[in-house]
Amino acid sequence: MDDVTTAPERLDPHGLPMVGAYPDYANPDLVMAIPLSARTVIDIGCGGGAIGAAYLRRNPRARVLGVDIDRESVAMAQTRLTEAAYCDVQTEPFPFDLSEGVDCLVYGDVLEHLADPWAVLARHAELLNPDGTVLVCFPNVEHWSITYRLLKGEFDYDDIGLLDRTHLRWFTPRTMGAALERAGLALCDVRPRAADPDGATRFTEAMAPALASLGVDPNDYRNRATPIQFIWRAKKQPRPRLVLGATMLPPVGGVSDVRVIDPIRGLATDPSLITAIKPESELNRVLDGAPHIAVLHRPLLIGEPGLARVRSLIERGYLVVTEFDDHPGFLEQRGIAAADLLTFTAVHAVQTSTEALAAVLTEYNPEIAVFPNAITELAAPRNFANPERMTLFFGALNREDDWAPYMPVLNEVLRAVGPRLAVTVLHDRGFFDALDTTNKNFIPTSDYATYRDALASSEIAFMPLADTAFNRAKSDLKFIEASAARVVSLASPTVYDASIREGENGLLFRSPDHLRMQLLRLLAYPEAAKRLADAARADISDNRMLAYQIRARTDWYHALWARRDELTEALRARMPALFA
Repeated sequence: MDDVTTAPERLDPHGLPMVGAYPDYANPDLVMAIPLSARTVIDIGCGGGAIGAAYLRRNPRARVLGVDIDRESVAMAQTRLTEAAYCDVQTEPFPFDLSEGVDCLVYGDVLEHLADPWAVLARHAELLNPDGTVLVCFPNVEHWSITYRLLKGEFDYDDIGLLDRTHLRWFTPRTMGAALERAGLALCDVRPRAADPDGATRFTEAMAPALASLGVDPNDYRNRATPIQFIWRAKKQPRPRLVLGATMLPPVGGVSDVRVIDPIRGLATDPSLITAIKPESELNRVLDGAPHIAVLHRPLLIGEPGLARVRSLIERGYLVVTEFDDHPGFLEQRGIAAADLLTFTAVHAVQTSTEALAAVLTEYNPEIAVFPNAITELAAPRNFANPERMTLFFGALNREDDWAPYMPVLNEVLRAVGPRLAVTVLHDRGFFDALDTTNKNFIPTSDYATYRDALASSEIAFMPLADTAFNRAKSDLKFIEASAARVVSLASPTVYDASIREGENGLLFRSPDHLRMQLLRLLAYPEAAKRLADAARADISDNRMLAYQIRARTDWYHALWARRDELTEALRARMPALFA
């Protein structure tokens, strides 16, 4: 799905490309609401397939189907989705094999166009798997602009928008919720999509006397009149609610994004999960009777102050998990004795990123789950545009001892090939200054988005890693980041030989001389380098997407809670001072 179909030339008033009668637009709130673990998704009124295409970049294994009654739109959708077909859902069944059921039905501004949306919802809901989800985005008939136009005597239909001339039905959040319940679905939550809050505020203030005479609270009215749309989430048979609160260290090198932000956002696409990233002190009870799991990101728990932190969370009703993705030995190097460290022993369970780390951490706590680092979304590649010039990217923290042995050979190659090889360096000024070339660019320590952008603009990712016990416990995050961006990995065997199949999806180097040979090989055969990068990207698409571990994460948290008493007794035996 990497190929981008040529954009239509017709634009709507906001500059969005048109396909058929409507903009070719992927509502980001709707895309992010589709359960990330869904296997079969049907987009009803799919248009050109923009929503489904965006979802497939997040979950390439999914079967994403689309139907529409505009043939131009269907033709476009067929180039983007697993399947797309012309279908009038008011009178026809879906023309797909649905023998394995449906995990998510998406109605993006569709139901208001139907004569009998209640009957359509009821029919379609029967196709859902037991844990299936329905998403409905709909225009808000209570939006202040509609009332304003009525009062001004200026009501009329428009080509698109709230008063689209093809709208047959009108809904508020309450009436759409009733329609979903009438279809046999359990309501989960409704979210506003706000537009022009200042306009709603001014209108509410102007209407204050009338609202007061009607006994309508102005704040309540403004809340109802501000959103231009709402998104309802409902399920066929919702799983018991689970509250998942996570803490996060300040973002450094993308670790917080990959280990906390992205997983929490992915888990939040399951309507049965209530998720948040908050300071530890703000992890309070959210829903009485629901399981509460606290995931602490790399907490430094030492002595009684560390015990007090965990004790407080337990008293608030939380089961406590440590998220840690480094060898604990680095803490000893910073003067923290292993005997004093309670980060792993004083919690119910630990989650980490590699089996090698799990083997180390099991010495402290037997309750370990491994969730490998994963990619959230496969953006369209934008490198390998010029076969006469390639860019080598290096961006890592604390790698001075790893790259130093290779700098002489790297400089030798740079001098030999001249402008054919440029270098982009992020963060490591020492590495940048040691490069003997003018074809180099330095980017100071930046946020994760800047890092990914610089990586995606390169063709080769340089990944030196010395063979040490600490490094052997690292993950292959650099490899999956590069591969997702279609950048070929040129890496040390430490860690990366488990991910790179030499000559198939990347290249390894085992000495400075070997690095010289491999780098010159990539420069001499750019098309072969691109094939390596394409193969690596395909590996990520097939195996290393966050979408593929969402169910395992959710199941593990539920299983931990089901064993809470057992785990608490094990924690008491391991750390009696915690319960003193």
